[in-house]
Amino acid sequence: MKNRDKIGQRGDRRGFTLLETVVWIAALIAAMIAVVSSITYFYRTDRFVIDQASATASAQRGVDKMVRVIREASYSVNGAYPIISMAGTSFSFYADTNNDGFAEQVRYTLQGDDIIEGIISPIVGSASPYNGIETTSVLSGYVRNDTATPLFKYYDQTGTLMTTFTDVDSLRFVVVTVVADIDPVRSPALLTLRSSAALRNLQ
Repeated sequence: MKNRDKIGQRGDRRGFTLLETVVWIAALIAAMIAVVSSITYFYRTDRFVIDQASATASAQRGVDKMVRVIREASYSVNGAYPIISMAGTSFSFYADTNNDGFAEQVRYTLQGDDIIEGIISPIVGSASPYNGIETTSVLSGYVRNDTATPLFKYYDQTGTLMTTFTDVDSLRFVVVTVVADIDPVRSPALLTLRSSAALRNLQ
């Protein structure tokens, strides 16, 4: 009887130890899953914040450059009027962008989620100085402007908002608005950047 009792006790200990091992392994796996999930979450969050900051900085650089160049709108090398065309999502004009004394043909336009800058350098002395190849670059990405928030708004010499975009002679003031967000579905909310430019050479 005593031997049987001892064997039974040993068996009970072996069974309890196995149960402890299973529980310990399960707890370890759960802890590892929690750690990996936390690392993944923080990585994604940090990545989103970094990308959002990058999109904001890109939008700010784009606004700053557009405003700076628009202020310098001037007559072309063959005497054409400074303003070529106006629209809510695009603006074309002449301006000396590289300080060489000759006005380039400049085009800013919203294509998809990007603001595109197009530059045509003049062929001085040519009868058609702006027939060259346009060089394009992306000024800003992740732009979320819609019809309710146009990229460009135009004002005449009296400060009145212009609704007729064919009347380029009346333009004196441009407001640039860029709505930036890397992912509109996620927080933080859309960031709106706004600046303005008075056309110095048309005062």
